[in-house]
Order: sequence, then C-alpha cells, then structure tokens
Amino acid sequence: MHYITKKHLSRRTLLRGMGDVALALPFLESMLPAAIGQSSPKRRTRLGFYYVPHGAVMDKWMPATDGANFAMSPTLRSLEPYRQWLNVVSDMALPLAYTEDASAAANHSSSCASYLSGAAMHKNENRLGVTVDQVAVRQIGQDTPLPSLELGLEGSSSTCGEGWSCAYRDSLAWWDEHTPLPIERNPQAVFERLFGDGKDANARAASRQQAASILDGVVGEASALQRSLPASDKQRLDQYLTDVREVERRVALADQQAAGDLELPPTPVGIPSDFEDHIKMMFDLQVLAWQTEMTRISTFMLAVENSNAIYPKSGVREAFHPLSHHSNIQANKDKLAQLNAYHVSMFAYLLEKMRTTPDGDGTLLDNSMLMWGSGMADSNVHNHDPVPLIVVGGGSGAIRGNRHIRTGPGRKTPVSNLLLAMLQKANINVDKFGDSTGVVDL
Repeated sequence: MHYITKKHLSRRTLLRGMGDVALALPFLESMLPAAIGQSSPKRRTRLGFYYVPHGAVMDKWMPATDGANFAMSPTLRSLEPYRQWLNVVSDMALPLAYTEDASAAANHSSSCASYLSGAAMHKNENRLGVTVDQVAVRQIGQDTPLPSLELGLEGSSSTCGEGWSCAYRDSLAWWDEHTPLPIERNPQAVFERLFGDGKDANARAASRQQAASILDGVVGEASALQRSLPASDKQRLDQYLTDVREVERRVALADQQAAGDLELPPTPVGIPSDFEDHIKMMFDLQVLAWQTEMTRISTFMLAVENSNAIYPKSGVREAFHPLSHHSNIQANKDKLAQLNAYHVSMFAYLLEKMRTTPDGDGTLLDNSMLMWGSGMADSNVHNHDPVPLIVVGGGSGAIRGNRHIRTGPGRKTPVSNLLLAMLQKANINVDKFGDSTGVVDL
C-alpha cells in the first residue's frame, strides 16, 4: 500500500488489521502538503474540562500574590513545573447554582450542574442547558471520529436530593437542555471505543482473540508505513506505537485482575481497584485520543458529589465527603487541603504526559486548554463563590501563562465568563455563553 503520495500523507490515514482493528495515527510531518512543508502546521486546540467535587480550602488554594510570577500556593505546588502554561483564575462564582432549595443535597447537585453550563437546574425536571464542551463540539468536533469523550472514575450517585434529577450529578456534559451525556469510567471500554473501529462489543472481543495485541494485527501496515517515512516521523510513530502497547497492556492487566479477584465488590471488568492506576490509565487514554485527533474535546469527573472515596496514597485516612464538612476545625481543614493537593498532583501527571507529547511544531500541552476546578467553594457551608479554578495550556499560542488572574472586584464573576473566553481562544464563534456578563482576559 502506498501511504505517501506526491502530495502528502492523509491526516485520516488508519492502520487496519485483523477483524475490526483500526489504529489512528498521531500528527506527522509527512501529513503536511509539500508546498507548506516548511511552515508551521495549523492545529486545532484541544479542550479539556475537569471537575472535582466538594470545593477546596481556599486559603491554601489561592496564591498570595497576583499577576505574573505569582507565589505558588501550597495546594498547587505540584504544578510548578508547568507554570509557563498555568493561569490561576480567582474571584469566580456560579450565581445560578444558588436555587430556591438551600439544602446541602441541592447545593451538591447544582455545583456540578452549573459548572460547565452556566445554567440553573430545575426541580422535578430533567432540564439544564448546553454545556461548554458541546458548544465546542458543534464547531470543531464534527470532523473527528468521536465528537467528544465523557470520562470519569466513579459510578452513579445513590442519592440526589428530593425532587432533583440524578442527571445533575452524574453528567458533566449536556448536548442540549434535555440530554445529559453519560460518563464512561471503564478504561477497557474507552480503549475499544478509540481503537475498535466503532464495532459492537462481540466483534471487538472476537478481534482480541485473534491477536494478543491490536498492534499485532497492524504490524504489517505499520512496517510498510515506517519504510516510507522520514527519520523524524519514524521516531514519532515508534514512540506512539510503544505508548499504545503500554496502555493496552495496563488495560488488559486491570481486566484480568478485576475478573479474577472474587473478594472485591462486583465492578465492571476492566476498572482498576487502585485510584492512581485508574486515573492515570484514563489520562493516558485521553492523551492518545487527543494525539491522534480521534477527538479534540473531553470532560472528566474525578468523583461524584457526596463521594465517600478514600485515597490511601494521599496520606489522608478520612473519606472525601465527610472530611469536606470540616466544621472549621483547623486539623480537618489541613487534611482536606492535603487531599486537594493530592488530586492536583494527579492532574500534574496528565500535564507531564502532554508536555512530552509532540504535536505539530510544539507539544500537546502547547496546543490545548484545560480547566480544572470545582463548582463549590467552602464545602462546609456549600457555597459557590469564590470557586477554585485553574486554566492550563498554551491554547495553540492564544494564551500566556504564569499568571494569577483576579477578576474582581469582589468574588462574583460568573464562571461562564471564563468558559466564553476559552471558546473564543479556540476560535469558536460565540459571543455569549450561559450566564456570561463579559470575557475573562486570558
């Protein structure tokens, strides 16, 4: 098969193997038309939105100084290596997360519901609004195999408050005001969605029985392609195939462990029991999806509201939600801040993967915008201002980092102002989003 014509290698080239195996490729220099081979390729910005419930201890989160070269806060210290891509955005609020129901249950639900929608939830209904990721999908997600990925680590909520739909807690992404998109937490399912060519589960299982690895099924095409590539592309393709094989190995190992450990509570096969293994595997899959432009847009929910997860490797023994009700006891607040910092350190793992992944004439981190934060401020009182937020990534050259951005006066700037700014920096044609009143200067 001739991969490279007198023009260029198609961006949509797939390595196809036995059964339904189809492996997308990362960006290669050979994909540039010869006439523009010496110029920088135009890359579409990747967008990622990450949600952590239960707010943060804000005096440990917020930097002590403003503007450029700010003093890194204790909670964000693990992000120091990524300072040049980092913007801490303060004084932000979710005004529409305050409802007529002042109960803790309602405020947990509204924290998640309003975070990416800038909209109010409705009691005894299943109605919200289009979330920022799906606004982006409508303009830059229609020419990728997957318009978006909705990922998470935990299952559905067990209680959601009287009269409130559990969809407000269980979905970050809403296609329209009546259609929440389900979250996928199983790495095996995500892997097969990315590399299974969209076939049904039985067909993918049959393919796996024919080859120990999906890469075994495409080795012939991969070898033929490598012979036609320049040295720089050969190295990039080889590293990509190595990364795919490693992620596949870890997914398969989790699959075997979940199936064989009968003493664990029943969970879907393929979901690691260890939190760090799980989140890192999902982050690695997210990087592969962005690297190959299987999708450009993703949401990620670290935990559901009222999560009772325990994170032994954080050094904190208490469960997440009970600890968030710290009663203003300093020892409890210190433990919650320690847990906040631990979660941020997992985000740092993703940033390092992106920083070391080539993309065009830069890296994946250069060509992305990621927002990490919560829809709650002080979890002890269930308020929604000021919420903890950071934006990381170069936005394909559209964003400068190393700043602590204060959006005051006060602490009431709608989060929608930041989401609107991200959309515009990604060249998405929109002048209003949610309850926006303006645009944050990113």
